[in-house]
Amino acid sequence: MATGKLLMCFLVLLFAVVHRAGRIGVEAIQLDDSIVGYSPEDLNSEERLVDLFQSWMRKHEKSYESVSEMNQRFAIFKDNLRYIHSHNVQEPTPSYSLGLNNLADLTHEEFKTRYLGIKPPRRSENKLRKTENFMYGNVDAPASIDWRSKGVVTPIKNQGACGESSSSEL
Repeated sequence: MATGKLLMCFLVLLFAVVHRAGRIGVEAIQLDDSIVGYSPEDLNSEERLVDLFQSWMRKHEKSYESVSEMNQRFAIFKDNLRYIHSHNVQEPTPSYSLGLNNLADLTHEEFKTRYLGIKPPRRSENKLRKTENFMYGNVDAPASIDWRSKGVVTPIKNQGACGESSSSEL
């Protein structure tokens, strides 16, 4: 329990104090500018993990509402780092590497909720169109129309995953 309190105090101090910029690591794994590198030795020391987390927070301009939230994000960060490291050291060597990007403080469920799927844009009440003055409101229209038979729509195409269409397909 004393170790937990000591870690909490240490994180509070780190939360309030600006630390030296940059990371020192001889065998650091550095993938690209958006990904914070780490050293396998970082996984063996809570102090080094805290330093890495602080470096990552600075790199990605992360801040949290409270020390409690920061501790929660730190725990998630450590779990993600262990997952990243276990993937990167597999034998045979994987065809891709994982790294500490700006999403390293999210759980898998949080990531799926925030970034997967389409959410329609919200329209405010005052921007919704009123249907009272709809100019074609009194027109007799058929219950359905097969627009394909009228040559208005094109055949079905495989459009790939959401967000993958190119300007040539539009």
